[in-house]
Amino acid sequence: MKTSEFDYVLPPELIAQTPVEPRDASRLLVVDRATGSLAHRTFADIPEYLRPGDLLVGNNSRVIPARLHGIKETGGAVEIFLLRPHSTAHAVEVPGAYRITPRAEPPAWECLVGGKGLRPGVRVHLQPPKSHDIIATILAETETGGRIIDFDPPVDEWLWDMGETPLPPYIHEPLSDAERYQTVYSRIEGSVASSTAGLHFTPEMLIALRERNVRFATVTLHIGLDTFKPVQVENIEDHQIHREWAELPADTARTVNETRLNGGRVIAIGTTVVRTLESGAKIALGFRPCDDIPEGSVCAWQTVAAFAGETDLFIRPGHRFRAVDVMITNFHLPRSTLLMLVSAFAGKDLIDRAYAEAIRERYRFYSFGDAMAIL
Repeated sequence: MKTSEFDYVLPPELIAQTPVEPRDASRLLVVDRATGSLAHRTFADIPEYLRPGDLLVGNNSRVIPARLHGIKETGGAVEIFLLRPHSTAHAVEVPGAYRITPRAEPPAWECLVGGKGLRPGVRVHLQPPKSHDIIATILAETETGGRIIDFDPPVDEWLWDMGETPLPPYIHEPLSDAERYQTVYSRIEGSVASSTAGLHFTPEMLIALRERNVRFATVTLHIGLDTFKPVQVENIEDHQIHREWAELPADTARTVNETRLNGGRVIAIGTTVVRTLESGAKIALGFRPCDDIPEGSVCAWQTVAAFAGETDLFIRPGHRFRAVDVMITNFHLPRSTLLMLVSAFAGKDLIDRAYAEAIRERYRFYSFGDAMAIL
């Protein structure tokens, strides 16, 4: 398929700049795959579409304050954006500096940088000043133009005091409360962007659903900046999907398998959960997430297998879903792998029609926007 088939025109004023209050007051477009019908609701109505015995699965990754500011020792402002830990960088030779010996902890970080002359060996003093200096030493350049950076002291000792919460590039309004870019069930630090489908849930809603025997479980997928990048190649099959670290814990895998065996539905809150569960479904069959699976391959007693590691699963039209029955998601950017994923789940024609309807009805789009429930 052509990447251009996943393009659409969105009026700029429909890009949500701030979250609605309360969280579940956002609008909800309900898309029924069986009938092709579209219904306009609010997110507070989502319990009406869930049944006793269903399982909600959320991504418990927490957004870190990944944006840092500093000054080079030679002068000049620098911005550093943390992407992911990079432990192997400790063995890199730094010209003009010192040799860093390999060690398991703490890792260096792969980062994006803004500023001039940021070559290996350059040292940056982070701001604002603390009781002790924080030095960022550039170790190497990455193939994509980023940097591998070592921090002294380690990042986890000061990040939450010094870093800024990153927002997507299409959001231009400051966020008054950083917790509004976190889900209420986020626990494990590691993402640089939020699992935005989960932003609509409130603690009260999750408690009410539990009382109705709708269970809740979590996976972890640390979201990287590549989630916002449009696909650049002409044919989507030629796109090299970004890798993200994910974990499907054993207790969640067991709950997913029990739900399926008992006739319940697995409801993924967001594309990151879909990607994690479908990766676990391929692993249950003995394949890697990126492998093509022969037609008819199923495991009757095990829908998913637990795992922890990077996933490179690229879900696009033609993918056979094995673990997810219902998806809750936001509206995604044109030409993005996320739009391709939801098109694979619901069918491209139905998603095209749903997006056109959402634009006509003036839904709010992207991270702080409204939601879809794809049944």
